[in-house]
Amino acid sequence: MIIGLPKEIKNNENRVALTPGGVYELTKRNHTVYVQESAGLNSGFTNQDYLEAGAIILPTISEVYAISDMIVKVKEPIEEEYKLAKEGQILFTYFHFASSQKLTEAMIKSKSVCIAYETVEGPNNSLPLLTPMSEVAGRMAVQQGAKYLEKPVQGKGILLGGVPGVRPGKIVILGGGVVGTQAAKMASGLGASVTILDINVDRLRYLNDVLPSNVVTEFSNEYNIREHIKTADLIIGGVLIPGAKAPNLIKRDMLKEMQPGTVLVDVAVDQGGCIETTKPTTHENPTYIIDKVLHYCVANMPGAVPYTSTIALTNVTLPYVLQLADKGWEKACKENSGLNKGVNIVNGEIIYSEISEAFDI
Repeated sequence: MIIGLPKEIKNNENRVALTPGGVYELTKRNHTVYVQESAGLNSGFTNQDYLEAGAIILPTISEVYAISDMIVKVKEPIEEEYKLAKEGQILFTYFHFASSQKLTEAMIKSKSVCIAYETVEGPNNSLPLLTPMSEVAGRMAVQQGAKYLEKPVQGKGILLGGVPGVRPGKIVILGGGVVGTQAAKMASGLGASVTILDINVDRLRYLNDVLPSNVVTEFSNEYNIREHIKTADLIIGGVLIPGAKAPNLIKRDMLKEMQPGTVLVDVAVDQGGCIETTKPTTHENPTYIIDKVLHYCVANMPGAVPYTSTIALTNVTLPYVLQLADKGWEKACKENSGLNKGVNIVNGEIIYSEISEAFDI
């Protein structure tokens, strides 16, 4: 199969979909890999690295799309890429269709085969291709939250870990999944006071057992959320419903109950956000303020640490890329039910029901 590795062109997206090591695994199986010039440079991988792995370098993104049977990416195609996708071509990437009707309609029109990282399933309904980026984003949420709590950027002026004689900052985390767990680990390590809210009591019981004593678990409902946000310094949204739009757990009117300078980090922004006032931002312009509450809603947080993120992503996506390349998408998905769950749109038809429901298509 001919595999294409284009350079990501989303704002400040510095990751690349495969490391040279991943490319080598494909070429040694006699697959042909075309890599766009400088695609891996921001992740620390040169054109020479890819050439030595057996790839062929092409100068433009349009050439990569035109020649490839399968495109392997990190982020969803943006508007200037819509016309490049072609009928029958496999696109394997993060799509998050439920948050963008425009993208959904463009991929329907392209008649390509859209397989989404975020809905591929592993054992016990796990999401193996979403997990590493959720781990990165969960940890980064605390880093970014700590930075934006500083007064020069209009935060409260709170040091999350406190100092002797001064209370630590208070962090509220919505969702006890991968994002929430990793955020809690980072936050507790800094010495902050952390509360995780989730609707799964078994998950709360597990988190209560494995996390340190400065992390408290609590059942998630609107009353409890409203009580906690009144005194929270940093609120992290990490709610996920696979393939579907995230529920709005913090409504617009609830911002008025927060203290000025409170920081909101909505990691669920890719799925529409779990905060009603969320709108996607970029690393270039990451924040905005509504009702004196600072919002950080960067839609590709792991793109800020591309070396770590690219290696972590390739570690989990490569086995699926190899299956698709070796067998073709139909046979690979027939033999691997978890990969089959990743199929979202095929030949102009929506396969994944949550996308249909999001837009009533």
